[in-house]
Amino acid sequence: MSKDNSRQSYDKEKGVSAVDTEVYAVEDVRPDQVIAKRFGAFGPHLSKLFDSGVEARGVERVPEHCRETKNSWNNLFMWWSVNMVLTTIPVGVLAQSVFTLTLPHAVATILCFAAIGAIATAFIATLGPRTGLRTMIIARYSSGYLGGVFYSVLNILTQLGFATVAVILGGQTLASINANTLPLVVGIIIIGVCCLVPCFIGYDMVHVYERYAWMVTLFIMCCLYGLGSKAGYDVNAQQQFEDTGRALSADILGFGAIIFGSVAGWAPVAADYNVRLPVDTNPWRVFMLTFLGLYLPIIFTVTLGAALMTIHRPRLCCCFRCKCGHRCTDRSSVVTLGRRRKVSLGDVGVERDVPLSIQALGRPFAMVPRFLWVIFVFVVYTVAGVAGREHFSTILTNFLSILSYWTAFFIVIVAEEHFLFRRKGGRLGGYNLADWDNPSKLPIGIAGLLACCFGITGAVIGMSQVWYTGPLGKMAGATYGADLGFELAAAFAAVTFPPLRWMEIRLTGEVNRVG
Repeated sequence: MSKDNSRQSYDKEKGVSAVDTEVYAVEDVRPDQVIAKRFGAFGPHLSKLFDSGVEARGVERVPEHCRETKNSWNNLFMWWSVNMVLTTIPVGVLAQSVFTLTLPHAVATILCFAAIGAIATAFIATLGPRTGLRTMIIARYSSGYLGGVFYSVLNILTQLGFATVAVILGGQTLASINANTLPLVVGIIIIGVCCLVPCFIGYDMVHVYERYAWMVTLFIMCCLYGLGSKAGYDVNAQQQFEDTGRALSADILGFGAIIFGSVAGWAPVAADYNVRLPVDTNPWRVFMLTFLGLYLPIIFTVTLGAALMTIHRPRLCCCFRCKCGHRCTDRSSVVTLGRRRKVSLGDVGVERDVPLSIQALGRPFAMVPRFLWVIFVFVVYTVAGVAGREHFSTILTNFLSILSYWTAFFIVIVAEEHFLFRRKGGRLGGYNLADWDNPSKLPIGIAGLLACCFGITGAVIGMSQVWYTGPLGKMAGATYGADLGFELAAAFAAVTFPPLRWMEIRLTGEVNRVG
């Protein structure tokens, strides 16, 4: 497609009203110019800030002529970097410490449930180049403007949870270098500030940073595998404690839900990192690069955590046994060795995603420059990390389990909207991209919100947590039940959304306005 044809295609679908141009950048006006003009006397200062490299573009759609091709392979490197991090190792530790699984059963669970989560997230990633829209904005096409706000709130809480876990573990990394010399609170603040800088600059800096960050962490992970091998992994270490029968099935489902949640938790932001790729980018290429960038590092690092728990030599104690996440007093600990050389990298991506979800709450939020939301998010998760630093195990276990519930029905609803209604030749035939911020031309959202309610119902019926176990969860497991929350959430939403959406289209007269 020629540049001129690309501009004509965009002009044809643009259709931006005068009100829209006041809030969002259009094709011929750069985002930094719009923001500088909006803030009057502060405009020149903001322009200098943007000229220095701070990202101005917020949640608005990226038009075709502003796309680029150079970041295509970053789908692999970026996802590899944000998942090969310190926070992923304790997820594998949970297999033995909480669910009493042997290493073979833990690895099999990791392989299966991580694949499901990676496939779902990789699909969402393919929508970025096709639409030029952030994931929370894409959700408006299935659940309406109000539904998009609902998902944005859930995503904000989710990403803040990820960031809180990351800064706690990163702070413990610094605090473990020299015991009793650096307070944990100070370590958490230092990690938060370090993650703030690349996110403050924005999209380009994040992609450059993540393109190379994985190299250091891969080397450290390999060192940990080697040290653990030298100490001696015991594949049958947990055999005498592992459950059998229905109780074993419940343990596998519970650990699997955590694995799925840790991978699929990226789905609500997956499209955000591809909005600058050309619209004609091969979706299969995006899918495979994203899948591999998620799946390979997840199984590599989570399996490491599970394997380290099989080592029983006293001098190589695992830090999880030291109150889960607090530094081990044995300076020769394998896990502590990794902590001395590594901070969490996933927090960089998270801190960039939350401001975009905040802007997706509506126009008043979108009018605030993204970098101000970045600073606000930094303060929130740093304070949360300081407050929750003594409860890392509880945060990790409960947060990742519950996370899988809403992401499951979110992915199902977006996928069914895309394949059943927005596909070429379908009822709507595509996405009316020019109307992404026009509530009157978006779906009412009743079908999407009702499907969300059914999904939540499925999660409540099937979930199994320390503080609550649903009726089906109790029936499926033994003493403590089995966690079927994300499976039933996805199933309930998958069954109810298509007929509800078909009825909504029929009753409201929604028509194809593409082009």
